[in-house]
Amino acid sequence: MRSSLALTTLAALSLVLAACGAPGSSGSGESTEPSAQETVVGLAACEAVPGEGLVVLDDDLGLQTVDNIVPAVNAGAVAGDDAILGLLDAVSATLDTDILIGLNKAVDVDRQTSTVVAADFLVEQGLDTQEQVGQGVAVVVGAGNFSESATLAELYAGVLDAAGYDASTQTIGNRETYLPALQDGTLTIVPEYVGTLTEFLNKGANGPDAEPVANGDLDATVAELTTLGEAVGLVFATPSAAQDQNAFAVTTAFADQYAVATLSELAATCGGIVLGGPPECPERTFCQPGLEDVYGLTIDEFVSLDAGGPLTKSALTGGQIALGLVFSSDAALAGE
Repeated sequence: MRSSLALTTLAALSLVLAACGAPGSSGSGESTEPSAQETVVGLAACEAVPGEGLVVLDDDLGLQTVDNIVPAVNAGAVAGDDAILGLLDAVSATLDTDILIGLNKAVDVDRQTSTVVAADFLVEQGLDTQEQVGQGVAVVVGAGNFSESATLAELYAGVLDAAGYDASTQTIGNRETYLPALQDGTLTIVPEYVGTLTEFLNKGANGPDAEPVANGDLDATVAELTTLGEAVGLVFATPSAAQDQNAFAVTTAFADQYAVATLSELAATCGGIVLGGPPECPERTFCQPGLEDVYGLTIDEFVSLDAGGPLTKSALTGGQIALGLVFSSDAALAGE
């Protein structure tokens, strides 16, 4: 912010900007556009607040693509058998993000097995008793090589077993490995994520530079997923309300101190903030550029850490960063 203001005015302005944590003037005497922080009159930068608890700020303007959990099913396996999709729908109806966080905590923090956690949950939800419609038909539920996927696979297999199917689970690596197995019928079902799978199939069909078709609208994204899935022999049960998507967290102490629950409230409260996340965050639209462009949030400093991993969570709880990229179903987000 440069102009030929009187010396006393410059001195007063420098005090205000210093309080807000704004960058200094170059002193060249030439006018430039003010920074985002300088245009937020009266807002000071929000300092990080250390604390053990973490809370996700609501993405109220829809920066992130939806990533609701959805059962992906080999179309041939359910041809003429609507019961499988109905049973999977029943599982989806019990799940929201808070419940998923709790299931992940039981496995990742409390060190129970996915099998035990899923079995207990099905009993709690009354899904362990079903009409016997499976007639011993073999069903293989695949899982990615991480605990959340394993627990979801056990939920699907458990409800199918309860209905008389001969259901088993198989951990089979990453999407590049398990999706071909789902398409060729080696696997019957895999727990998937609406937005991520939509874009995976979109790029597979239309090339790596295909225009994205997944967005923040669940119904519109599911419609795209359904069309893309039909082309490769997949159908989908009903998505759950539970999401495992990119999210931005602060400590509970920070949220309480600054009275913020959404990203819009954060931007309206803080004249600047320190953000932490994966190294690519400053270039990715869902990360720093999105926070700046969609929410008008001023990022004073970016700290390169990891993608929702221990480095980011430790930097949040330790007060090195105020805002960090996490995953919305992380067990660390479980309340006491």
